[in-house]
Amino acid sequence: MKVNGKKIRTLWYEDKSLRIIDQRKLPFKIEIYKAKTVDDVVYAIKEMIVRGAPAIGVAAAYGMALGEDDLTESYKKLKASRPTAHDLFYALDYMMDNIKNGEKPSDIANKYMNDIVNRCKKIGENGEKLILNGMKILTHCNAGALATVEYGTALAPIRFAHRNGKNIFVFADETRPRCQGQLTSWELKNEGISYCLIVDNAAGYYMKMGKVDLVITGADRIAKNYDFANKIGTYEKAVIAKENGIPFYVAAPLSTFDKKILSGDEIIIEERNAEELYKINGKNIMPSWIKTKNPAFDVTPNKYVTGFITENGIIKNK
Repeated sequence: MKVNGKKIRTLWYEDKSLRIIDQRKLPFKIEIYKAKTVDDVVYAIKEMIVRGAPAIGVAAAYGMALGEDDLTESYKKLKASRPTAHDLFYALDYMMDNIKNGEKPSDIANKYMNDIVNRCKKIGENGEKLILNGMKILTHCNAGALATVEYGTALAPIRFAHRNGKNIFVFADETRPRCQGQLTSWELKNEGISYCLIVDNAAGYYMKMGKVDLVITGADRIAKNYDFANKIGTYEKAVIAKENGIPFYVAAPLSTFDKKILSGDEIIIEERNAEELYKINGKNIMPSWIKTKNPAFDVTPNKYVTGFITENGIIKNK
């Protein structure tokens, strides 16, 4: 990921602490959160200092390294931090399995992070082939380097298409209530990719007007039958894309695939604090007496998905 022309990762391990770009502060300023304990990492995951399924998994891996004095307790704490993203649980099991083999926890976490980065790079290389010169692409939420440590999932093919000289344009959904389209916009601006931010409900308008050629999103958990969970609002984008004959692809590493659940009906949907709806950047946007609900994700049935872009290639949905 480029920031002011320099390469930087979303998080990294340094001096026995985990350094994380605080995504709550972006795009207005860059602040680094320093996690020195497993509890610090749990807080970072819960409060969305770090977010995005692969990045959460990497943070959890380093959380295990920081909590190596009591691995069982660290595992329990991290596992309970958020319920939907499969990468979190995949990373924790990866750490426990390899720690049993006698490897140093921080070394295992480094290996896990580098593996995720390489997977996302391959996703970019594989997905780039779907993007033709002149295409206009819609994406939802932020599935870029911020969500994955580097490259991204949905943004990885877009990055590679741009770097290979293809003239492309990206519509970035705002994605309330956390306004994560701003994170996507920040990444695209730093990469020099043409884009515009739109409110979530404008996506259907642009698709109906023939302004969108391709939709690519990330995923937080993919069931055995290819139903998948992603940021709230993804289901609507998939339905509208199908109605308008627009290919809809999901970009995700195999660590996001949960073979233990048969369908999306089994995916736990996180209901976040309603307070997130009342404020933007600390400022009230509506009175507290307004009743709200705040599901963080929804599930999209597999019939709306054209295919899945993975590190091993593109899985076409039959």
